[in-house]
Amino acid sequence: MRLQGRVTAITGGAQGIGVVAEFGRLDVMFANAGIAHSAPFLEHPEAQWHRVLRVNLTGVFLCCQAAARQMVKQGGGRIITTASINGFRGVENLVGYNAAKAGVVELTRTMAVELAQHSITVNAIAPAQIDTRLTRSLPEEARRRRVERIPLGRFGEPDDVARAALFLASDDASYITGHTLAVDGGYLAGGLWSGPTGSPPRA
Repeated sequence: MRLQGRVTAITGGAQGIGVVAEFGRLDVMFANAGIAHSAPFLEHPEAQWHRVLRVNLTGVFLCCQAAARQMVKQGGGRIITTASINGFRGVENLVGYNAAKAGVVELTRTMAVELAQHSITVNAIAPAQIDTRLTRSLPEEARRRRVERIPLGRFGEPDDVARAALFLASDDASYITGHTLAVDGGYLAGGLWSGPTGSPPRA
């Protein structure tokens, strides 16, 4: 079932969960809404800061809280959030996005600890560069530079993220909670890795 609503409105998440509950159980909640605004830190508008955090962090909180309340009633469930490798790295010109995604990582851990007693697992997925319409619109040189920092040597596919979510929602992940799964082709492990013939960055 697909429901549409505003994740930033407390009634939006609650109403959506309520509709699902009328049809039976809510077994999995995947909080996957997100936006970004690119600007240097010194020029970043306050309004855009609040907008990005409202969708990327507050929206996740509200939707997960509404889902968790239903899951407590039914005796368990799975919550999956979307973080980002930007939550672990200071990527320039994305201060609001980076801060929000770091917040999602800690929100996920806190929910996992508090909700474990109700048989609810909570995990996050942190994608890196995924081959989407947005990334395909990048200039070829920009794409090349980004690929050079990925040890597997390619952008991820949307299905890579989908399969990670399916795993976390499955019985195979029943004893995994509070974890952030990086779907990044080795990006976080490799740091500023630049290929087999590249030199490590100088201090």
